[in-house]
Amino acid sequence: MAGVVGLIGIGLMGTALARRLLDAGYRVIGFDIAPARRDALRAMGGEPAASVAGVAAQCQRTLIAVMTTTQVEQVVEGKDGLIEAGDAKVSRIAMCTATCEPDRIEALAARAAARGFTFLDTPVSGTSRQVLQGDGYGLIAGDPAIAAAADDILGVIYPRRQFIGPAGTATKTKLAINHILGLNRVALAEGLVFAERLGLDLRAFLDVARKSAAYSQIMDVKGDKMVTGDFSPVSKVNQHHKDFNVILSEARRRGQQLPFAALLVEVLEACERHGDGERDNAITIEEIRRRKA
Repeated sequence: MAGVVGLIGIGLMGTALARRLLDAGYRVIGFDIAPARRDALRAMGGEPAASVAGVAAQCQRTLIAVMTTTQVEQVVEGKDGLIEAGDAKVSRIAMCTATCEPDRIEALAARAAARGFTFLDTPVSGTSRQVLQGDGYGLIAGDPAIAAAADDILGVIYPRRQFIGPAGTATKTKLAINHILGLNRVALAEGLVFAERLGLDLRAFLDVARKSAAYSQIMDVKGDKMVTGDFSPVSKVNQHHKDFNVILSEARRRGQQLPFAALLVEVLEACERHGDGERDNAITIEEIRRRKA
């Protein structure tokens, strides 16, 4: 047995993390507020806990895969959270895979350190499917010595990874990457709709586009889903929408307009109004189709 790892959040990303750790021989003890997700972890071979405190009591090293910064803060320093419920006499580490507000993550890391708890900023560039396949790119920030101490776990979940700097810098890097990635995704959706309106076969067009100067990895990750209409989620519209609201908020705080990002948020809002929040963000192609001249 390689060791024990805690996991808070067993959604798409949390499930991918759990699968990689279990396959590597780790014992995974996890919690999610949804009973069905705890049951799914048990079916995978993991061990569900009844609360965050239940994870903290058994695990010195814990991955956090929740959705918002507020949730991360509550998991770490809230009542019966990782700090309060864990054993203060042993070294404890939380590794946060969520996409959050960087200043709040930096402040949380400082508050946790003052209480004898280590917080690593460890988001990933890639979908849950890419992480499951070992193709996500891990962004690691925090105390370099602690990151080295957790490298056995990070190496399993992120075979490709890079240490970025102090806590908060990985989240900043992830937000800037997500900005480019999101615009690439909606550009692909719009380009496919344009090709369709021109009467081109979308499968054949996508094959040509992949060989052209317009190529981006998003064609491989989302192109087939857009062409076939497979919107089973590997990264959801509502998560994408949340991330871009954070991106716009961070830009406004720094006095910067992001006009294309603002337009993408409007497209994502329209998708949510059509009830697509839980579907894959490749479904933005359907919103583009709805926008007829």
